[in-house]
Amino acid sequence: MFHPGERDDFVQRLRVGIIGGEKQGSDLCRILMEMAEVEIMAVAGDNLRLPRLSTNPPPVYTLNQFKSVVAMPGVDMIFVAESGKGLLDEIRQAASREITVVEPSIASLLVSIGLERTELLEFKRLKSELSAILHAMQEAIEVADKDGVIRYVNPAFARVTGIPESMRIGQNIFQVSPHGALAQALLTKQLILNHRTKVGGSGVEVISNASPILSDGNLEGAVVVFQPMTDILKLMEDLRQSNTIIENLYDKIGQISGSKYTFEDLIGESPGFTAAVNMAKKTAPGNSTVLIYGESGTGKELMAHAIHNLSPRRDKPFVKISCAFSPENHLESELFGHEKGAFSGAMKTKLGKVELAHGGTLFLDEIGDMNLYLQAKLLRFLQEMEFERVGGNQTYKVDARIITTTNRDLKLLVRQGAFREDLYYRLNVVRIAIPPLRERKEDIPLLVNHMIIKFNRKLGKKVKGMSLDALEMISGYSWPGNIRELENFLERLLVATEEEILSRKLVSHYFSQFEPIHGSREIELMPIDRMEALLLKAALDRFGYTLEGKKQAAKVLNISLATLYNKLRKYQSPMGDSSYGRKE
Repeated sequence: MFHPGERDDFVQRLRVGIIGGEKQGSDLCRILMEMAEVEIMAVAGDNLRLPRLSTNPPPVYTLNQFKSVVAMPGVDMIFVAESGKGLLDEIRQAASREITVVEPSIASLLVSIGLERTELLEFKRLKSELSAILHAMQEAIEVADKDGVIRYVNPAFARVTGIPESMRIGQNIFQVSPHGALAQALLTKQLILNHRTKVGGSGVEVISNASPILSDGNLEGAVVVFQPMTDILKLMEDLRQSNTIIENLYDKIGQISGSKYTFEDLIGESPGFTAAVNMAKKTAPGNSTVLIYGESGTGKELMAHAIHNLSPRRDKPFVKISCAFSPENHLESELFGHEKGAFSGAMKTKLGKVELAHGGTLFLDEIGDMNLYLQAKLLRFLQEMEFERVGGNQTYKVDARIITTTNRDLKLLVRQGAFREDLYYRLNVVRIAIPPLRERKEDIPLLVNHMIIKFNRKLGKKVKGMSLDALEMISGYSWPGNIRELENFLERLLVATEEEILSRKLVSHYFSQFEPIHGSREIELMPIDRMEALLLKAALDRFGYTLEGKKQAAKVLNISLATLYNKLRKYQSPMGDSSYGRKE
């Protein structure tokens, strides 16, 4: 059997030499090298560019060394591609009678034929590639000549319009679709962009772009590319959905925060505080629900951050939601999210804090202020780790660790019916109690030193510390606002002073407004609920009965807005004062 690679064993190849350089000689070499019947023995010429088609390239000489080619043993034919004066005669004189010398005119004709063949093959290749591209395109394509006769449609044209190729080719565009973009491009010789019309013969509404085909300024035809409006509308809907997803992601990024503090930020060596920190460190690596109890300003949130930062979830979201100062319906939406249209103003789907905390920690601050309705929903979530958004019925499952804080006595709230007992036991798996500052006064010097360093950086100060008698003064105060009150007091001192050591005189000057009220002055005794009602009324009389006034009153009384409303409802009838029921 004959194999192409064995051709040399069966066919005697024509052995040739080439004399001539520059482009003519290079083109001749390339054409002859592509011929399997020809073997080039040697080449002589200047400025040659020979293709690397052979693993055994022929020897190359300069044009002045042409006699080396003529004298090459076994050469059958010499092609002369150089028309220099007298060169052809010299070659003929040097060549033996057995060698055929092909003059430059014949060599030039051979080059022309070879180049035309090469260009034809290149044209066929490009045509094949273009056909494959047009057939693969999803957009419909239609081509007409200068007279409007349709010469080509791609497969997508039939898919979009429902018109077979056989019924379209040969038709005239001015008859079948005279108002379309293709006809307009032929008439105006201009680009037609975003032309909305119906395809003649099918009634399919499309968006078209058409372009005339010009050659040396002469119109040769035109081409149109179009898509059905249904595809455009689908793309618009996909874009809208993508924008919604992006908006939700921006919302999600805006609501998620990492843990800001570690256990190194928890300053203190007193026994009660150390016990709380040790318990927090022990529970951090697990997934148990944690309830942190302590008065306002003791550092409950800081402890929650530290637990998350020491846990395996440290690289996942830490999402906080405050259960205080939030209207009931707003808190439910914040916690579980809502679907678009769930209520007035719900213009888009919103992810809740529970969903945002997936994989991380959900921190519920002041859980004791949550109403009973939301307590039931939270209990269901804690039991199954699943929920539905407000206004939706699809169930979502999440994996989140729960850390809660409170400054209220949850057991008392359970007895009063204000807090679910089953939820209390679900939250109270690990209970960490942070003692108030008045019970850990030995920690005050450590806290003062830590805060001075902190405020030096913040305020650009150079305070080195506090005198002993000044420390004794502030250690005798009960600090009802705990560490938060101490921190605010020290910042005020550093803002006001230029001293390096905070003296007793300086501290006493700014400390007078914080000193506890002493004295044996008699006060009127009355029932606690009566006193509470009087305080509520006094606060509202001062700040007003508007929503903002009630918020300010709740803040001063150190209760949540929800608690304020509950107490107003409680005391409205017993006091007989309808002012508690005023509308904002």
